[in-house]
Amino acid sequence: MTLPDITSLPDLLHGRSLTGPVRSSRPIYRDLLPPCNVSCPAGENIQAWLAHVEAGLYEQAWRQLVADNPFPSVHGRVCYHPCEGSCNRAELDSAISIHAVERFLGDSALERGWEFPRPGKRTGKRVLIIGAGPSGLSAAYHLTMRGHDVEIRDSGSEPGGMMRYGIPAYRLPRDVLSEELERIFAIGIRLTANHKVIDLEEERREGGFDAVFVAVGAHLSKRVDIPARDAGRILDAVAFLKDVAAGEPPVIGKRVAVYGGGNTAMDAARTARRLGANEALIVYRRTRAQMPAHEEEAEDAEREGVRINWLKTITAFDAPELTVEAMEIDERGVPNPTGRFEQLAADTVILALGQESDTGFLHSVPGVEFSADGTVKVSESMMTGHLGVFAGGDAVPAERTVTVGVGHGKKAAQHIDAWLAGSHGVEKTKPRTATFDILHLWYFGDTQRRLQTELAPEERVADFSEVVAGLSAEEAVYEAARCLSCGNCFECDGCMGACPENAVVKLGPGQRYRFDYDRCTGCGHCFEQCPVHAIEIVPEEG
Repeated sequence: MTLPDITSLPDLLHGRSLTGPVRSSRPIYRDLLPPCNVSCPAGENIQAWLAHVEAGLYEQAWRQLVADNPFPSVHGRVCYHPCEGSCNRAELDSAISIHAVERFLGDSALERGWEFPRPGKRTGKRVLIIGAGPSGLSAAYHLTMRGHDVEIRDSGSEPGGMMRYGIPAYRLPRDVLSEELERIFAIGIRLTANHKVIDLEEERREGGFDAVFVAVGAHLSKRVDIPARDAGRILDAVAFLKDVAAGEPPVIGKRVAVYGGGNTAMDAARTARRLGANEALIVYRRTRAQMPAHEEEAEDAEREGVRINWLKTITAFDAPELTVEAMEIDERGVPNPTGRFEQLAADTVILALGQESDTGFLHSVPGVEFSADGTVKVSESMMTGHLGVFAGGDAVPAERTVTVGVGHGKKAAQHIDAWLAGSHGVEKTKPRTATFDILHLWYFGDTQRRLQTELAPEERVADFSEVVAGLSAEEAVYEAARCLSCGNCFECDGCMGACPENAVVKLGPGQRYRFDYDRCTGCGHCFEQCPVHAIEIVPEEG
């Protein structure tokens, strides 16, 4: 009779069946942040909706997009697309035309009548929003979708803020803006127009509002004293653009000078050309590299016949003569007068020296603090020093663009929602950004972007017709297909084909893959071939 061994054999495999050497590391699938998403001030998941467009799922793509930003048609036209500036594709050939695909989705939604879903269960909480510009409208949309009752109060007669009154129709047709606004208000947002808030605490108390979001725009123009015989020939750029948008353009003559170097200055000069000015010139006291206007705005202005006078400042105006002084930049980058003057011809001067927000009504609110420029100081949660009063957009220190405003509205809505629920919210740890240097781009060939067609310069200045056309469905799909899917698996099957142990298991369309670690030897072939760095090698557990 054979007796069993008293001591059992050790399990050298630790319960695993290995086909090769003992692993010291293993592959895992891990989603990283694509740089376009990181750079989007509106917080869009750009990569996700581009993938839907590539698959021809246009409505699904649009719904993915508007989960973050309710203005895709507007943004596809007026956003300065910082996402494209960080696009890894530019390192190969050229950046993806993200804003053009966004416009395609927005316009497709308007053409096909896609609507936002009706908000679900109501919370019973009431939120007052002051300002019907991009930030206030964005906050109202996201708060309403979260079940809160929202009322917007605005001093203007129509909603839209600077989207309506500051951006000319050749960049943003008014029918496009109106249709996107109508869709937002259709979800149940209440608007009280022609209402200027004077006493915030009284309005909050009488309206029974649980929270307030201040999103007033920057409508107050900065002024400068220019000696002039006829002050009536000196116009304010914001008021000028607003009058033009309202169909009441002022008489400006044939020669117009615009003082300033920002986007508003470029819009004012381009608008003057469309109103019949034979000569439109911009006077700016710094260099082109220092101008706050986006480069493409300056290039468009010059293509339309606008002349830009760099390193000049206006010292006097006696129509039809404008006196300017040459400036020099010192070692600190500050412009200084030189004492050298010249005369330019001008019938009208338009001042575009920047705008300020009308936040004076907040000075009586206890705890609210202000920056030197009059903007409101807010915490990371966008709350002011007064409990329950939040602020964003042009009302706080930030870049003043539609996209930044929309992003502030979304962020404020998240924090207001958490505050109303008695929570501080949970800060999520952001994944690593998928930079170009970590990609393995063997998979992708060179493909140049599809450019949008534009009107010729002489056609542009004839009227206020839209300058840039949209993409066709075929062109939008082509652009979306150029996306590298940086940091996120797009199911190319490369890992599965590279694995010598058949340790990669495909889970089906849209479900990606999993690793069979009983087979995996940790060789790393899957990681080395993954074109988008959706696989990482980590030390073996235990």
